[in-house]
This record gives sequence, structure tokens and C-alpha cells, in this order.
Amino acid sequence: MDVPLSWQLAKLAISIGIVLGLSLVAERVSTRIAGLLAGYPLGTAIALFFIGLEIAPAFAAESAVFSLAGFTATMALGCGYLLCGRRDGLRGVLGGTIGALVAWWLASLILTRFEFDRLSGTLVTLVAIFGFTWLYRRIPEIRATPRPGGARWPALLMRAGLATAIVFIVTALAHVVPASWAGMLAAFPISMYPLLVILHLTHGAAPAATVIKHYPAGLGSLLSYTLCVSLTYATLGLLWGTLLGFAVATLWLLGWMKLQSWYGARQAAKA
Repeated sequence: MDVPLSWQLAKLAISIGIVLGLSLVAERVSTRIAGLLAGYPLGTAIALFFIGLEIAPAFAAESAVFSLAGFTATMALGCGYLLCGRRDGLRGVLGGTIGALVAWWLASLILTRFEFDRLSGTLVTLVAIFGFTWLYRRIPEIRATPRPGGARWPALLMRAGLATAIVFIVTALAHVVPASWAGMLAAFPISMYPLLVILHLTHGAAPAATVIKHYPAGLGSLLSYTLCVSLTYATLGLLWGTLLGFAVATLWLLGWMKLQSWYGARQAAKA
């Protein structure tokens, strides 16, 4: 079907806003919080919503089932970037990107060979979350240092265009691929990858590695959101399904951050 111009403009505005917001959080608050928020249902929510709008809510709901397992491929992408993007500057970004895309593609090829339901897809990603969290436990916490004069808006806007391009590619491909691959594409880190590029180019590889370290922990809210919309898009529609999904994801994220604060305070008291 022909996609109205207003829908295309909405995708453009939302995608740019998300990337700029995450970049400011990483620079002015902390890369740890940015990593957690990168796992919040932002890019995936945009992709699944517009897939449902442009094709059908039922197709988006079916794709969301495969997205549940597809977040494992997203974590593989982060691992590939971490291993291949250790240098600072453009060379490190290019190496990290190549490693990330290869890792994502291989993981997606493996995952699409299986028939997932909501339970099995969620369990696969939960196992991957614990596995990658354990692997990343020794990565140091490096905060991005704010630069004099604040954010470089022209550069940020140019890089935000990358997220917009990913959203357009994902939603366009969803028209010609089966629901399994549409779900894998919707799970692609639409907001996290441009954030890595921004941090890597402006602050070096270490802050980008910190975002990757905390990304698996933030995926709980994304899993909650995706599971919710897989159940509600076909019955409640896109609007109410999306709102309910964000409510569930927010409750999970607030609970997780509170649990982390409690655990941190307990560890500090023991020291």
C-alpha cells in the first residue's frame, strides 16, 4: 500500500527526537542511564507501530512474537561492536559497525530457523540477558565528559538521520518479508546504534562500551512492551495496545531501577 506523507513525516520527527534525547542523557546525566534507556521500547515501538499502521495490526502482533527472540540478536550486535570497535575515532566506529552487523545477521539467521511462541521467544532472550550481563561484568564504568558549549547540534542532527534511515528501511522491508524477519528487523537497535556512533565519535570507545554493558539490563522493559503489544495489537488496536505496552514497560523499568538502587546501597553498607 502507498504510505501517506504524514506517516512518513511522523516517523522522521519521532526518530530524530529519540536519538537526540538519548545523546543528551548520555552526555549530561550518565552513560549508565543512557544504556538502560536504550533498552526502553523506543525504536522497536516506532517500528512495530508503523508496521501495524502500514500493513495490519495482526501482522505487527505476529512480528512482535519474533521480536521477543530477536532481542538476542540485538545483544549479539552489541557484542560484535564491542569486540571490533575498540579504537577511538572513525576507524573504531567503522570496525565496530562491521562487527556488529555481522554478529546481528548471523544471530538472526539462526533464530529465524526456529518457530517461536511468546514463551520460548521470551525465555531465549532472558537467557541471553543473563549471559551477556555476566560477560560484561568487568567492563569499566566510563562517563562521557560534557564538552564546552554543550552538544554539537549539526553533528547530532546528521547522526540522528541514521536512526531515521533505519526506521524507514525496517518498515519498508516489513512489506516484503515474512513476519519472522519483520520481527527481527523491528528488534534491531534503532535508537541504541546511533547512540553508540555519537558517543564513540565524540568521546571515544570507552563510554560506548559502558552503554553496551548496561543495554541487556534495560531490555526487560523492552521485553515487557513487546510481549504486551503481541497480545493487544490485534484485539485492542494500535493506540491502546501501544499505550498499555508503554505503561507495562515503565512499571518494569522503575521497579528494576529501584531494585538496583537497593542492591547498590546494600553493597555499600557491607563495604
